[in-house]
Amino acid sequence: LIPSSAQPTIKMKFVIVFVALFALAYAAPAAPEAEIVELRSEVEPEKYSYSLKTSDGTSKDEEGHLENVGAEDEHIVARGSYSFVADDGQTYTVTYIADQNGFQPQGAHLPVAPEA
Repeated sequence: LIPSSAQPTIKMKFVIVFVALFALAYAAPAAPEAEIVELRSEVEPEKYSYSLKTSDGTSKDEEGHLENVGAEDEHIVARGSYSFVADDGQTYTVTYIADQNGFQPQGAHLPVAPEA
């Protein structure tokens, strides 16, 4: 076990998660001819945001923040969307929230579970 004084803080975990997600988004394979046409990011101790657009019509926007800072139930809430042009020429968009309840995507092309 790691002593509690050596364990990373939730803020440090927040930054690590953001950097990992950003690296994944930045390194995601795109069509070979696609170029990044816009890249913006802001990282603060308790919130972040970023936006990525490529020449092939792909885009990704996300913002996140810590909720209940300092409390036992401190957690990250992220909201965002991404769009891409599929092989069929259609542009597909997914909006989502990721919080203490998990990843919750929505999109016209995604299946919806029947109501109980």
